[in-house]
Amino acid sequence: MIRAQRTAPLIAALLLAGAAWTPTMAQTPAPAPAAAPAAQTEDEKLFALFTASDEANLRRNPLFALFRGDTRYADHLGDYITDAYFDAERAAANSDMTALHAIDRSKLTEQNKIAYDVFEWQTKDTLDNLRPEILALTVVRPVNHFSGFHTFYPTFASGKGAAPFNTLQDYENNLLRHKEYIVLTDRAIERFRQGMASGVVETKLTINNVIQQLDALLAQSVEESPFYQPVLNFPEGISDADKTRLTAAYRDIIVNGINPAEQRLRDFLKNEYLPVARDQVGLSSMKGGDILYADLIQQTTTLPLTADYVHNLGLSEVARIRGEMEKVKQEVGFTGTLQEFFTHLRQDPQFHPQSREWMTQQFYRIGREVDEKVASQFSTIPKARLEIRPYPEFREKFEAGGSYEQGTPDGSRPGVFYFNAYDLPSRSIPGMTTLYLHEGSPGHHFQISLAQENESLPAFMRFGGNTAFVEGWALYAETLGYDFGFYKDPYQRMGHLDDEMLRAMRLVVDTGIHAKGWTRDQSIQYMLDNSSMGRTDATAEVERYIAIPSQALAYKIGALTIQRLRAKAQAALGDKFDVREFHAQVLMTGALPMTVLEKKIDDWIASKQAS
Repeated sequence: MIRAQRTAPLIAALLLAGAAWTPTMAQTPAPAPAAAPAAQTEDEKLFALFTASDEANLRRNPLFALFRGDTRYADHLGDYITDAYFDAERAAANSDMTALHAIDRSKLTEQNKIAYDVFEWQTKDTLDNLRPEILALTVVRPVNHFSGFHTFYPTFASGKGAAPFNTLQDYENNLLRHKEYIVLTDRAIERFRQGMASGVVETKLTINNVIQQLDALLAQSVEESPFYQPVLNFPEGISDADKTRLTAAYRDIIVNGINPAEQRLRDFLKNEYLPVARDQVGLSSMKGGDILYADLIQQTTTLPLTADYVHNLGLSEVARIRGEMEKVKQEVGFTGTLQEFFTHLRQDPQFHPQSREWMTQQFYRIGREVDEKVASQFSTIPKARLEIRPYPEFREKFEAGGSYEQGTPDGSRPGVFYFNAYDLPSRSIPGMTTLYLHEGSPGHHFQISLAQENESLPAFMRFGGNTAFVEGWALYAETLGYDFGFYKDPYQRMGHLDDEMLRAMRLVVDTGIHAKGWTRDQSIQYMLDNSSMGRTDATAEVERYIAIPSQALAYKIGALTIQRLRAKAQAALGDKFDVREFHAQVLMTGALPMTVLEKKIDDWIASKQAS
């Protein structure tokens, strides 16, 4: 899941123009008065706003900086759940909006009009999320099994995440961030208590899962702890004395700081919070949940859609994809029902991976085959490397089938495609190609890396985004397996259809859970009835939708939008249509809200027709 970064202004552009230095020695003659600065164009004003806003945002949100390879604020983790933090974010966003509306959009270049529109949409989205009535429903539920610092931070700080461990200062900064993590963990308990008082609480299901996650972390010895791993792999240049000192300090903060904080959170959730948590899993059962879910749908899809519309769209897509699956079943000569074909795919050992290492090597093989084909579809290829890894074992049980972690723009940290090797008999060989296309190339790795590497874009477009575009592109990228020739094999095509079915079922199940009162078991059964997913995967998916409502809607909504725009362009341009140019139009200005993307493609079509 990629979330948009929030930006706000730091200081006005004229204050950055550079005041003249005034000499302090009497015998030194004063310099001539500086010439008045030239009047700024509207484009210059816009980019001055973007630059100042981004810089202020990085100071307020040091994690954003670290993920971009910027270590200026690396001695801080950040303060993400206090009232002061939200007040600062709101003030910054309001300041952004005021400054933006002082700029005459009609005088901007065409690309900068797009940047203006994206910035305006993103800032409005930030302000919507920071409304008191929405915060009252969100900040009092700071942790669940799919979204929480307790799962993110151990990997981040392990030496295999975004936190750097190249210098002595990097190791010192990590200790300082640990202290803020301890504070953040205790503040999460305070927020949970506020929710208990207001009647806005998480579900028993998600909290039980969090307790299991914390138990798994706490069961590790110090030497096994992800927080200890950096001192097992010191880089060159750190003295033996510093190694000894740091090793002792890392052990001490784990034993006397981090573990006790996680134990406090675990015990609070088990003994005090779990008894009052919700039995029902949907937002419709939570106080204010109907308001929150309606807001989340529009935020996630970037479109003014209702739960009923999304639910019915999902039912339609499920029916269409079932028809395509019937064709595969006939092609391979399977004589039973489609449901029996699903069972065959779930249970026959030939369709399941042999080991973690086997999966790793197969994904690298798929990657090499994709690399040979991408030039036929793309005019620009990312410079960033892509690594392939299984999830760490302490978190794999509750993760999806795969995910992507972005690298740095300068390539010093590669992008990482994580795959899930938990419960191998539940993993699908036919689904491996489409999973790689989604999470790796040309899915998330292409979209995120090409934006980051495009230095002509303002930072919020290089590094920000919205879920509908990011996940919509990745799902659209799966369909390029047809263009690459990968789906001539009927079982690989079935794997793709299964993944497409997953995204269609999400429209049905997510809205079913949060707007129509569906239960966990009802949702799992629906997914088993309409795909070859194993129960482990279906369970993890459903529990993900329970934990992060609406996020799963973005995939299909975004992909259908991109597919519709491609069909529109092909129909309008005929022989003038170039798929590589279309993909460049979609990708090379970062992740756009769907309405902004559609206007961009419409303008491109018009310009091609006029040429």
